[in-house]
Amino acid sequence: MSDGACVEARVVERGVNVPQSYRLVRRDSRAERTIVRLSNGATFGGDEIAICAGPCGVESAEQLELAAAGVAAAGANVLRGGAYKPRTSPYSFQGLGEEGLKMLRDSGDRHGLGVVTEVLDPRDVEKVAIYADMLQIGTRNMQNFPLLREVGASRVPVLLKRGLSATVQEWLLAAEYVLLGGNENVVLCERGVRSFDPATRNLLDIAVVPLLEEMTHLPVIVDPSHAMGIARLVPPIAVASIAAGAHGLLIEVHPDPANALSDGAQSLDCEQFALLMRRLALVAEFAGRRMPQRVKPSAGGANGQRKAEGAVRSSKSGVRLA
Repeated sequence: MSDGACVEARVVERGVNVPQSYRLVRRDSRAERTIVRLSNGATFGGDEIAICAGPCGVESAEQLELAAAGVAAAGANVLRGGAYKPRTSPYSFQGLGEEGLKMLRDSGDRHGLGVVTEVLDPRDVEKVAIYADMLQIGTRNMQNFPLLREVGASRVPVLLKRGLSATVQEWLLAAEYVLLGGNENVVLCERGVRSFDPATRNLLDIAVVPLLEEMTHLPVIVDPSHAMGIARLVPPIAVASIAAGAHGLLIEVHPDPANALSDGAQSLDCEQFALLMRRLALVAEFAGRRMPQRVKPSAGGANGQRKAEGAVRSSKSGVRLA
């Protein structure tokens, strides 16, 4: 082994970044940037931004339907909602499980929305993928390596949130696990890191958006709801995120935030979300992007049993993955 190789090996052992640490997610690992496409036409990474909106947790069919109708009418193209909830307290609302997944699929199909929802357990990946167009790996599971490997083996697009205290390198290495498993369809989601200052829920690292534009070919979106934890602060941070170059947003919207079973304080109501979407249209144009295009509701999805296609086109091969 050459002296240079020995030095590089020692650097890797100490955990310091060298290009070989993440070979697949590096910006120069492919000629074009990755564009992730969902079955309803929503895209992450192109000129059109993706707006993922909906409640923190799926509480009932009525609550979800009101939220889905509201965000779709305002122009969102992806429905977000938690059927399985990772809660700090075991006594907090844990989600409705598969019943919640069925509700998400039904509402998504009815309003022409893609569906993104969190998966917590490697054993649930296949089940969640039946209903979801995109699998969310939450902040607490960013380094759940068995889960990363399992979603890496799937063909369903993955939304990978940054961990509570994760460095950019740790975040990219988590994405590397997914790509190494064969799934190239990964979207990174910045949601703030834990801080010493309790003024906001987390400390949003908005500078990471343009930084990752240089470091990786993967799309990057921002979750201003979990970053702020305060509903009135979500709109200005959402605007700033698009201005900074984010490829999309993940926003919590609830028809009745005051009575939400989880994260009501940071959730917009449907009227506030519609107002935000009008503001975002101006900023998107300034940033050289466009808002989501209107899509027609799908006729499929009877009883929520539609197998998620994960309709994506790899920027590397251009081949549709089924």
